[in-house]
Amino acid sequence: MSEIHFNRADDVDHLMRNAQLRDELEPFFDESIMRLNVQDLPTALENEYLASMLAWERAPVLPIAQWFQPELRLLPPDTLDDAALHDRLWDTVQKLFDKRIVLDFTDHLSDRQLYCLIYRDILPSPEKKIDSSQHFLHWDCADAGGDPEIWLRYYASAEEREHWAESGEPLPPVAPPPYPRQLPRRPL
Repeated sequence: MSEIHFNRADDVDHLMRNAQLRDELEPFFDESIMRLNVQDLPTALENEYLASMLAWERAPVLPIAQWFQPELRLLPPDTLDDAALHDRLWDTVQKLFDKRIVLDFTDHLSDRQLYCLIYRDILPSPEKKIDSSQHFLHWDCADAGGDPEIWLRYYASAEEREHWAESGEPLPPVAPPPYPRQLPRRPL
């Protein structure tokens, strides 16, 4: 019988936490836990991964508008003039970011188009609300219509465009996005 020696009291705490997390994940057990190669991962990092899985499993699915108290409601876009819409858009973008929702690839959209996207698609979208300062929900605004042409035209790198061209699909010409803006980004 081999003896197990622990160099630090933290090792015992990590192992105890690992057992607790695995017990709590038991009802959700699937291949994602089996794919975790614990031999290559320190127990503390494994615990972070397991805790994030548990948070995901337990997170409620709510329309994004209901992540806010009170519920975030926007005025219909057609009731706002351009100046009022611009102000409300930036206020809404900040509120979304405060809830760790990041809007990616928006520079091809006018303020009105982006506001409409938030109003029509983002706020009513049911998403997992994970309460973790490390988790951000990224909303790909270039894929809103399911057409890869926008991403290829405005955002894809030369390498990504080259890879796409290998599929035989025609490429749109590269163009600078018409509405460059600096939105809040996820901290690195």
